[in-house]
Amino acid sequence: MSKRRQFIREVGLGALSSLALASTVTKASPAAEGPDQGTGKKIRVGIIGAENSHSINFGTMFNVDKKFPGVEVVAIWGETAEFAKNSAEKGSIPKIVKKQEELLGLIDALIVDFRHAKYQAAAATPFVEAGIPTFVDKPFCYRVEEGRALLELAEKRKTPITSLSSVGYGPEVDDLAGQIPALDQIISVVVTGPSDIKSKYGGIFFYGIHTVERLFKLFGDEVEAVRATRNGPRCTFEFKFVNGNLATYVPAAGWKVYCALKEKEGLIEIKPRMKMEENALHMYSAIVKMFQTGAEPRNHESILKPIAALEAMERSVYSEEWEHLLV
Repeated sequence: MSKRRQFIREVGLGALSSLALASTVTKASPAAEGPDQGTGKKIRVGIIGAENSHSINFGTMFNVDKKFPGVEVVAIWGETAEFAKNSAEKGSIPKIVKKQEELLGLIDALIVDFRHAKYQAAAATPFVEAGIPTFVDKPFCYRVEEGRALLELAEKRKTPITSLSSVGYGPEVDDLAGQIPALDQIISVVVTGPSDIKSKYGGIFFYGIHTVERLFKLFGDEVEAVRATRNGPRCTFEFKFVNGNLATYVPAAGWKVYCALKEKEGLIEIKPRMKMEENALHMYSAIVKMFQTGAEPRNHESILKPIAALEAMERSVYSEEWEHLLV
């Protein structure tokens, strides 16, 4: 146990020390093309959840900046009247509803956006039942079982549904993934990203979803088990992949990726080779495409794998043992 803790501490410090890193990037690639603005089909969007600033961002993007012609947020429901009013005013959203079900009949598509994932599935269910295309902001759900039930309902009703993280989707992460095959004999991986195991919004689920999504996009989601190592409020996580690979998640500001290679000293940081200032817009473009055409940007099983990992991480925070993913 002491050797394992020493190894994690050394890897974590190495990951956070720029003096020990060598970048694989020698020349920046041209900026990626801008996102598809959609078909122009008129889509009336409703939002459930106003505590998160994302609701303001959606309103601003669709209603004020009109990044995607034809798409407009027409109504919002908030956890409190104050939250709803704030989002409606700052996001130029014309209507506030007092009950979520009031959105039925007003909208063509739905965004569910709670801070705590435990509210997501229940809010989305009646709209998926009604056949309304639904984007559930990350995390998709709080438990795999409820997420699977929602996805099965979507399949039964043929309702388009998805969930995405801008940290794990778009040209930036695609470019990172494209660099991995060229790295010879990766022996371990370190990823960083913010998280708080004590967050009132679901502990590791709040923000941890971003890092897990990126890790899975880069190295695959065939993870067998996860183990946490704690020292008081501090915590790191190890991921055991089915193919024998290991990855360590060090909670820290900034979503970064490092690889340790055989016959090389230190860690190599994998960086995007392009200038992408609007990477998140590509995620929103995929959401709009789903709203307008019904084309889902990812398969349903890939939505559940990160949730299973977060559940295992949550269990391991208390057990500090290997916890298997239950999908």
